[in-house]
Amino acid sequence: MHIPLFHVDAFTDRPFTGNPAAVCLLDSWLDDGRLRKVAAENNLSATAFLVQGNDLYELRWFTPLCEVRLCGHATIAAAYILLNRFQPQSDSIEFRTKFHGVLKVHRQRDFFCLYLRAMAPEPCSAPDGLSEALELPSAPREVLEANDTYLVVLTSEDAVRRVRPNFGLIEKFHPYAVAVTAAGVDCDFVSRYFAPSYGVPEDTVTGSLHCALTPYWAQRLGRSHLHARQLSERGGELWCELNGDRVVVKGKAVLSMEGVLEI
Repeated sequence: MHIPLFHVDAFTDRPFTGNPAAVCLLDSWLDDGRLRKVAAENNLSATAFLVQGNDLYELRWFTPLCEVRLCGHATIAAAYILLNRFQPQSDSIEFRTKFHGVLKVHRQRDFFCLYLRAMAPEPCSAPDGLSEALELPSAPREVLEANDTYLVVLTSEDAVRRVRPNFGLIEKFHPYAVAVTAAGVDCDFVSRYFAPSYGVPEDTVTGSLHCALTPYWAQRLGRSHLHARQLSERGGELWCELNGDRVVVKGKAVLSMEGVLEI
């Protein structure tokens, strides 16, 4: 079987930065075991699998370990390939997903705009061992939760950079992942995201995380249009807009590799 395969760096305008995702175009669905093996072979934080249906492309996302319910950067990557290679006459595309219904991506010049449901985080008690797992010198100023993620609010951008995650300890919070965030120096807010139990020790740029971070920072900063950076080693930039119960996550993307996968 010959499967067209693309690697796309999302939330960046330069190769080898942003978050890399694999995009695989299938004629029909493989069994879940095969999909997991392909994602593991790609060895990226996410692989987007696409099957063209009667009206929409069906879309699923896998990490090297498992299927995930939502992946923003791999959706942007899939839209980049389809709108640039297969539907260049179109400015938008919709995907049918298992867990989030229909997702829409709109192309706006060099940006790809992903429309997601806002998930306003709620305050919660910090789980035992959270400060130790992040090697924080003191208790965080605020801990919230949204979409199976603990959101840890720190005092500064530098504090976010200094976090040294203990992935073995973070893994014990499963099914929760952990994110840290703070106000930015030359952007509105910054973040990092750790999900080792899903095969992603530190994600490079996490579009889905901004479903929760955007409502939080929009309320704190008093505006609905926000510029965000994720402070991973590769780094990435996002432009986010809160519009009622929806979040628009905008980013650029570049193609880094294409070929054919033989299975």
